[in-house]
Amino acid sequence: MAKNEFICDCNIIHKETVDQILKTMEKDETFNKLADFFNILKDPTRLKIMFVLDKKQVCVCDIANILSMSKSSISHQLSTLRKSGIVKCYKQGKEVYYTLDDDHINKVFEIALKHINHKK
Repeated sequence: MAKNEFICDCNIIHKETVDQILKTMEKDETFNKLADFFNILKDPTRLKIMFVLDKKQVCVCDIANILSMSKSSISHQLSTLRKSGIVKCYKQGKEVYYTLDDDHINKVFEIALKHINHKK
């Protein structure tokens, strides 16, 4: 394959297509939030935490045990995920349980994981 094989060499603008997409284009603020969302997910530890929470709601101690990390480091990562709206928590006695925030987060994670595993 030639290096430039996938470069468009024409000057044709498909006005109908461009107009159709421009009508539905999100605001810059939305794309900035989307970039922030994916930026949070670039950390492997956070993704491991999401994997655990995709399976079941668990307490900080259990996550720390599963990932062989300290409760302090897990709590730090969970704080970042909570502030970003990716996880939520509730307290039951002395224990704090975490779960993914909603079905959208579950789906994004599961679809991404399926995509990665499909490419193996």
